[in-house]
Amino acid sequence: MTRVTLSPLSPSGVPTGAMTAAALAARLPAIVLEARRVSAVLAAGLHGRGRAGPGESFWQYRPFSAGEAVSRIDWRRSARHENQYFVREREWEAAHTVHLWIDRSGSMQFMSDLASTSKGDRALVIGLALADLLVRSGESVALMGLTKPVASRRVIDLFAEALLAEPAKPDETLPSLPLSSRGEAVLIGDFLEPEAELAPKITRLASLGAKGHVLRIVDPAEALFPFTGETELLGVEHQASLDIGDASAFRQPYLAMMDAHQAALQTLCAQKGWDFSVHATDQPASSALLGLIQRMARP
Repeated sequence: MTRVTLSPLSPSGVPTGAMTAAALAARLPAIVLEARRVSAVLAAGLHGRGRAGPGESFWQYRPFSAGEAVSRIDWRRSARHENQYFVREREWEAAHTVHLWIDRSGSMQFMSDLASTSKGDRALVIGLALADLLVRSGESVALMGLTKPVASRRVIDLFAEALLAEPAKPDETLPSLPLSSRGEAVLIGDFLEPEAELAPKITRLASLGAKGHVLRIVDPAEALFPFTGETELLGVEHQASLDIGDASAFRQPYLAMMDAHQAALQTLCAQKGWDFSVHATDQPASSALLGLIQRMARP
C-alpha cells in the first residue's frame, strides 16, 4: 500500500501561515545543507555562464588559461566541450538577472513513500543550489516576488531568510509580471493549476522577450497512481475531498488527464521559446539541476 504525507492542517483543514513558517524553519537547515552539497558537487565540473554586464560587445572566444578567475569561463560555449573551457572576451553589456520562482503552495508538501522528500523541499534544494551556482559565475539572481537581484556569495542564506520572512500561502500561485528582454526566468513547481490559469501568467512573463525554463516537480505516486481499493482524495490547499471509488478503475482516466495537462504545458512553453522538463522526487536533485544548467547554457 502506498502512503502519502501532507503538511499539518489547521481546524479549517488548510495549513495556516504560522504552521507553514514553523514547519519550514524546522526543515530549512537540512534543506540549506543539501543545497550547498549539490551546488558544490556540480561546481566541481561546471563553470560559469557568460556574464552580461554594462556596455561592451562580444569580441571573441579563447581557451581558458590556468590562473584566471573561473568566473570568466563561459558556460554557453564550454558546455559543448568535455575537456576544454572558453573565456568570452567581450565588452560589457546591460546587466542580466535570473528571476527564480519556487512553488511553495500546499500541493508541494505532498510526499508518498515512493520518495524520500516532499516536492516542496526538493524544489527548494534545486532552486537554492541553482542560485549559488549562478552567483559563483557572476550572475545576479532574484527570488521572484521576494527579493531584489542578489550577487552575493551568501545568496543561499539570504534567500533562506527571505523565505522564512514571507510565509507561503497554501494557494500560492505563479506571479504575473513581465520580465525584461534581458531577463531570464526559472520556474520550479508542480504546475497543477489548470492550463487556462497558467497560460496568461507565463505569457506575461515572456511578453517582452525574456528567456525561460520550467522545471516540473512530481512525486512518483502522482506519475504512477499506484493506489488500489476504495479511495478518497483529500484537498491540500482547500478543504475538499473526492470519493473516487475503486482506485484501480480510476487510474487510466487519471493518467490520461495528467498526460494531457503536461503536454499542454510543454506546448505552451515551446510557443514562448522556453524549455520544459520534469523531475521526479525519487531521482537525485543533482540530475535535475545538471539538466537545468545545461539548458540554460544553450545560446
